[in-house]
Amino acid sequence: QLKCFHEIITIGYRVYHSYDLPWFRSLSWYFLLCVNYFFYGETVADYFGTFVQRREQLQFLIRYHRFISFALYLAGFCMFVLSLVKKHYRLQFYMFAWTHVTLLITVTQSHLVIQNLFEGMIWFLVPISSVICNDIAAYIFGFFFGRTPLIKLSPKKTWEGFIGGGFSTVLFGFVFSYFLAQHQYFVCPVEYNSETNRFVTECEPSELFQLKKYSVPLLLQAVLGWETVNMYPFQMHSIALSTFASLIGPFGGFFASGFKRAFKIKDFADTIPGHGGIMDRFDCQYLMATFVHVYITSFIRGPNPSKVLKQLLVLQPEQQLNVYRTLKSHLVEKGILRPSLRG
Repeated sequence: QLKCFHEIITIGYRVYHSYDLPWFRSLSWYFLLCVNYFFYGETVADYFGTFVQRREQLQFLIRYHRFISFALYLAGFCMFVLSLVKKHYRLQFYMFAWTHVTLLITVTQSHLVIQNLFEGMIWFLVPISSVICNDIAAYIFGFFFGRTPLIKLSPKKTWEGFIGGGFSTVLFGFVFSYFLAQHQYFVCPVEYNSETNRFVTECEPSELFQLKKYSVPLLLQAVLGWETVNMYPFQMHSIALSTFASLIGPFGGFFASGFKRAFKIKDFADTIPGHGGIMDRFDCQYLMATFVHVYITSFIRGPNPSKVLKQLLVLQPEQQLNVYRTLKSHLVEKGILRPSLRG
């Protein structure tokens, strides 16, 4: 994240000739610090709640985390306004906008990568591997069979490579998911154990990672000779992830290509010899991470009782009693609990 931010910000300073405003580079890094403090503070509050409750000094930081984050950002905003120079107004606002867009691209999406990791390693490994597989397969199919140009932004991309890479990626994701789904280490959500003071990846696998019997479509029964097949339900989700990696994921690369052409540069940087900068390798990965996070929150993740319980434990005793009475009354109305009898 830091390297990608540095590469994009450096391009902005070079393109807009901001060398005569060296202090503004420090202000850009200050905004990066503020945004990281906000996002990762949210993560600490969610996943380290039990640990935080045991330390009074951290309780203050967590309770007022968003206010502190906003105050830090306002301090940077005021510093920017106070530092405006008459002859450089346009340049300074260019770089102010450039910094915020860079933060949106790098920090926000890299934070989603961390969120995906906490859902289980499989939600990180399958998507990132699918993007890599698609990149390699598209190159191989394009090299041997490519004839029809795909998009003007990338003249070397062909329809043959795009289609061949897509089918290869879906097949790879389906098979790779089968092997990962067999191990708790990859499928269990990462949780913090306050007693051992370490992360644990042990659990009873959810229904997504338990073998189920599926009927094979009639058209495939004649070819495969199978009427049923045992699969993990996650493998069906892997098809959606792989399809996105092969159909929409490459547009992250096209976007990066258009960006570089707009500023007449070949690579974002020269960090990796022969491959360019770190951002050149992560252009599709950031888009993929965002999709995975949206996919999990939309179709996979349900209400989390443990997080609700952590929030209830922070409340005052009177507030906890009010919640208890409200919940009890609700359960009685639904017939789940019997009304208490009083003499």
